[in-house]
Amino acid sequence: MPKRRGNGEGTIFYHKPSGRYAAQVTVGRGEDGRPKRITVYGKTRAEVAAKLAELSAQAFKGTLPKPEAITFREWAERWLARKEKEVRPKTALVYRQDLAHMTTVLGDLRLQALRPHHIREALDRLAEKGLSPRTIRKALTLTRAVLEEGVKLELLPRNPADAVEYRAPTSPKAAAALGPEEVARLLEAAQGERLFPAFYLMLAVGLRRGEVLGLKWEDLDLEAGLLRVRRARVGVGGKVVESYPKTRNALRAVALPPDVVAVLQDLRARQEEEARMAGEDWQGSGYLFTDPLGRPVHPDTLNKVLRRVLKRAGLPEVRVHDLRHTYATLALRRGVPVEVVSERLGHSTPAFTLATYRHVLDEERRAYALPLAELLSGRPRAQA
Repeated sequence: MPKRRGNGEGTIFYHKPSGRYAAQVTVGRGEDGRPKRITVYGKTRAEVAAKLAELSAQAFKGTLPKPEAITFREWAERWLARKEKEVRPKTALVYRQDLAHMTTVLGDLRLQALRPHHIREALDRLAEKGLSPRTIRKALTLTRAVLEEGVKLELLPRNPADAVEYRAPTSPKAAAALGPEEVARLLEAAQGERLFPAFYLMLAVGLRRGEVLGLKWEDLDLEAGLLRVRRARVGVGGKVVESYPKTRNALRAVALPPDVVAVLQDLRARQEEEARMAGEDWQGSGYLFTDPLGRPVHPDTLNKVLRRVLKRAGLPEVRVHDLRHTYATLALRRGVPVEVVSERLGHSTPAFTLATYRHVLDEERRAYALPLAELLSGRPRAQA
């Protein structure tokens, strides 16, 4: 009678369906008495023998992971649930959205059955669907993080995503920055809009959308010309939540120029008049930007109004966030020190400000198309 193979012992064989060598290690038996096994694959018998030796060593130490019925989707959901307690709500939502691309393809596969070729094929399918290289790369990064936790918790012997790379050519769309004449046209078209002060504030100071909509009157000292960024209002999963600004540096004080102070004084006077007219119906929230009854503006409203204003002004469509890009570009072009611009934007370093927000305007391209004789003269060019 042949000897029954014990736990931790293994066997190597040629796996015809995959065209590769395989090895199996028995790690126990289920309630039905059938053996539970872990299978590894390799291109050569020697490669599989090395993997089998490693599994046997783990079995001897008692650290060999036991196969479970949990799928990649279930494990990813557990990982996301833990992350939701560790990161900001909007960050957790982004994780969930990016990881959903992979769970759609790999979700039903058993966690311990995942192999590098599964992940590689999933990335190919995402590319076929037309997802951008950046989105695919983020999905791979999150998949690697999900599986790495499985390794740390000894559900997996190794991370199958570590063997997969994604090197698609990227051509990220540069953020847009409006020129001075375009800014003037935008502001003229925005006159009369309730959110005109919000657009003015973003263009003159460079606040993010969530920071602008998170401003309360208690954050302003108009006599001193000072604004403090303390919170942000952002959309998360169809709801609007109040959260801390994006980074620690985003918690900052911003000096206001006289024209911005005047715009905000007009806004406060208008809101006080609306509160008087609404009477008992006034739902004062303390925010700067509200509807006529004092309720805070939804973030998407800013996007909708900007699209309407741009169309009215005959300008190309840009994002709300591009108004912040415009401020940074114009300030740097005007000669404001990058350290000052970086601090006003709430960035961690001036280098990040330059790399992210310095856009060369068309007029600059023309202005610095210098004749060779002028390049050779060595004389400093007069600034416009």
